[in-house]
Amino acid sequence: METLTKSNFKFDKQKSVYNGKVRDVYNIDDQYLAMVVSDRISAFDVVLPQGIPFKGQVLNQIAATFLDATSDIVPNWKIAMPDPNVTIGHLCEPFKVEMVVRGYLTGHAWREYKAGKRELCGNTLPGGMKEHQKFDKPIITPTTKEDVGHDEDISREEILKQGLVSESDYKLLEEYTLKLFERGTKMAADKDLILVDTKYDFGKKDGKIFLIDEIHTPDSSRYFYADGYLQRLENGEKQKQLSKEFVREWLIENGFQGQEGQQVPEMSPERVQEVSERYIELYEKIIGEKFVKGDISDLQNRIQQNTANALAKLL
Repeated sequence: METLTKSNFKFDKQKSVYNGKVRDVYNIDDQYLAMVVSDRISAFDVVLPQGIPFKGQVLNQIAATFLDATSDIVPNWKIAMPDPNVTIGHLCEPFKVEMVVRGYLTGHAWREYKAGKRELCGNTLPGGMKEHQKFDKPIITPTTKEDVGHDEDISREEILKQGLVSESDYKLLEEYTLKLFERGTKMAADKDLILVDTKYDFGKKDGKIFLIDEIHTPDSSRYFYADGYLQRLENGEKQKQLSKEFVREWLIENGFQGQEGQQVPEMSPERVQEVSERYIELYEKIIGEKFVKGDISDLQNRIQQNTANALAKLL
């Protein structure tokens, strides 16, 4: 099956292209972005060799659904989705922090807690908590946005002290973050899911704050199945997750955690197909609709034509 692992499109008035781990972002006339969501898959900060059929479409369509469903809370960058793998939107100047919000003591927060830390990004954590336990109220644990290397935890106080964000803007970012998480939590609950934690990126254009990039996808968020959550918590069992954690687990089982000297394991065609099916399952569970596969018989040409036609209407 054809997959989109690399893009090298040329669009009218294109200024530059940024190739991320999963997304290729085209700057159009310093006004717009055409974000092409590839079928690349990354884990442990490494892009795996094989593409996953329909993964880019899954992520792009989930993000577009949630951007539309939250546009009453905060303006967002999306203008159009001219192709299953593409979103076109406003070019914004990104803030140098990522707004991570957590409703549960899971993942990185749990690892810090288990190591004895009782403060995370300026939030005091109560004693005696269990892994995956719900916080009394969601906490915001921002990170820096590094061009190279890992993003680092940072507190509100340090963000303001370093002048990364002005105080008035940061207050708005906090307000938007909590409202978006509340909306995402309600939408997840409607599908018998728990939105555990997620991250939001914001930018500015013409003095106005916009929500940018993706939102509430399984690559940027962690979901638990609500059914059986309390029972698993009481029994100290692993929670049933809806995220790309299954990919990380397969890599760990095959001796890879992104450490120096480790070889990325090769996925068999059967494994690639299984991962593709899992992403489609994620879409159908999170969105609550059947996934309709795009025509991938001439994927590169389809994306080029659809995107160019949409940009011609904007320019």
